[in-house]
Amino acid sequence: MAYLTDRKRAVGWGASKTGTQHHWSMKKSSVALLILVPLFVFTFGNALGGTYEEVLAYYSRPFPAIVAALTIAVGFKHFNDGVQVLIEDYVHGPMEKVLILAMTCVSYGAAGVGLFAIARLAL
Repeated sequence: MAYLTDRKRAVGWGASKTGTQHHWSMKKSSVALLILVPLFVFTFGNALGGTYEEVLAYYSRPFPAIVAALTIAVGFKHFNDGVQVLIEDYVHGPMEKVLILAMTCVSYGAAGVGLFAIARLAL
């Protein structure tokens, strides 16, 4: 006979078994975006209104290119996690998995396009 408490029997048996990990992932990306978004606004503001050659020269420098790339990567990861929670809360059945998969593809695809654009400007 096993002598387990109710808590020991319940550990790992939550709704999706990853709630705490997902929560901390959202918290970490929120804090990262709290730092990155103002940096991105200030670095992007310097390039705004310039000619193509000026913007190209500006993003050829490492700091603006790195800030823009990090903002895109973390922003779309945060977006993907948030939309996943929204879908899990309001959609049920097989359509839930389909929508989560579709939104994951869309968010990673958009992040890839954004990172490719920054790489083209920076290199």
